[in-house]
Amino acid sequence: MRLALHSYWRSSSAWRVRIGLHWKELPFEYCPVDLRAGEQFADPHSTRNPMRQVPVLEVEEDGRVRHLAQSMAILEWLEERFPERPLLPRDGYARARVRMLAEHVNSGIQPFQNSAPQQWLKARQAGLERDWVHKWVGDGMAALERAVADGAGRFCHGDAPTVADAYLVPQLYGARRFGIDVEAFPTLLRVERACAELPAFARAAPDAQPDAPPPEQRR
Repeated sequence: MRLALHSYWRSSSAWRVRIGLHWKELPFEYCPVDLRAGEQFADPHSTRNPMRQVPVLEVEEDGRVRHLAQSMAILEWLEERFPERPLLPRDGYARARVRMLAEHVNSGIQPFQNSAPQQWLKARQAGLERDWVHKWVGDGMAALERAVADGAGRFCHGDAPTVADAYLVPQLYGARRFGIDVEAFPTLLRVERACAELPAFARAAPDAQPDAPPPEQRR
């Protein structure tokens, strides 16, 4: 089997999948898609994913190539195909709670910080996009702090990393990038520190990716 991840260094969605791949110790080819240059809108990437987004996991097996998009779907497939070093608990309630926390980020926070709505708002009123992100991402992070605190162990759920942690770490990075005061979320920061001690999370970080630009070229 050959795995290739079409990714962008700072994409939170691609970051989640990198965490999953590294945690499961799966070798994969890193294929950068430069979102700043608009590569996602052109072939061949738009053929791989009609939504023109990253990540896309390319799976080549038994002479057939398949493409999986959307971080949750990819992580679920990895969990089913490679059950070793699991990222979902065995207990049914625990699995549901982990998915709940991940979806809190995936559906309840990230859409408010995506570039498309920000550009739409900015075109109508300068500065409105900043107010939008601060309001909705800030509210979402505050709610996530309460949800994680109600049942957290060393990590978001218990004392082993799960999919919920793969969603939390990139979201904290994004919150900082948009000027959210993350010091208001002590439980989330404690979990982030625990994740930072794990090699899989360090290898998945944006600065560790081959397409990460020099610091002076970032924006």
